[in-house]
Amino acid sequence: MDMSTFYMLAGFLLAAYAVVANDSVQTLGTFISSQRKLPWYVLWVPAATVMIAVLGYSWYSTGGDMAYGRLAKIPQPEVFNWVHVLAPAVLLVMTRFGLPVSTTFVVLSVFANNDVLESMLIKSAMGYAVAAVTAYVFWFILSRVMDEHLPVTSPKADKGWRTAQWFATGFLWSSWLMHDMANIAVYLPRKIDALSFAGVMALLTAFLGIVFYFRGGAIQKVVLNKSGTRYVRSATIIDIVYALVLLVFKEWSHIPMSTTWVFVGLLCGRELAVYRLHDPEKHLMTIFPIVAKDFLKILLGLAVSVALVLIVANVR
Repeated sequence: MDMSTFYMLAGFLLAAYAVVANDSVQTLGTFISSQRKLPWYVLWVPAATVMIAVLGYSWYSTGGDMAYGRLAKIPQPEVFNWVHVLAPAVLLVMTRFGLPVSTTFVVLSVFANNDVLESMLIKSAMGYAVAAVTAYVFWFILSRVMDEHLPVTSPKADKGWRTAQWFATGFLWSSWLMHDMANIAVYLPRKIDALSFAGVMALLTAFLGIVFYFRGGAIQKVVLNKSGTRYVRSATIIDIVYALVLLVFKEWSHIPMSTTWVFVGLLCGRELAVYRLHDPEKHLMTIFPIVAKDFLKILLGLAVSVALVLIVANVR
């Protein structure tokens, strides 16, 4: 095995675990928190099944591309080096500290040229803004007719909401995979054969099992800190709105974007709307630290990405 192949495989393994452990929790976190009474493997098996089906569809329909065309403007490097391993290694460290950084920027910054990175930044910023405004307006209206914090008293209604959440989570999980699988597939040939695809699926399924076993890990704290995410109704509605925003941006263009920015923007807009209606005595300075904390974390991830770009420029 030459060094380029070694760096490619090492980068792929690190990226696969870091992306699944970081971003997937932002997608599955509300599901994990509201279904915490169920065994971890009961949640893991359906999630793994959806993942294999969604990625398998892209792989089969395109003749080997499982990233839904997100890497069309990011060719595979002719030679891999230590910088390509550094990016997911840094991401893995940040994940262990519970920082909801953008895996898209951290990982793809060492592969994409400046024009693509600029397009990614613009699209991600628009995603944050659209998600925040959409969430604020939606929950401002919703909170006037329904208090998500109140328990569902009817057993029939509770069963209905829990069933709805399973479908909402599947919808969101599918939308997220169409975006963020590029952050893992970027280390692989743009077209892979059936045996390679099966190996990738087996590895991702195992990593996903680890996430469910540890109930989301450190990143899950970001979800649990937001009001109402432990309630099945809140979790279901958050998942649906998040999935719809991701789907809109998926259809808009093939340029990769940060789903983390969309996630944080969504929770930001929702938090502001919920606090304004249910805790009107609290002024903005009470809510601002909650919102600003997560925003500063994604800016930290962007700063790390810029640093990696500068390192790559010097290596090249």
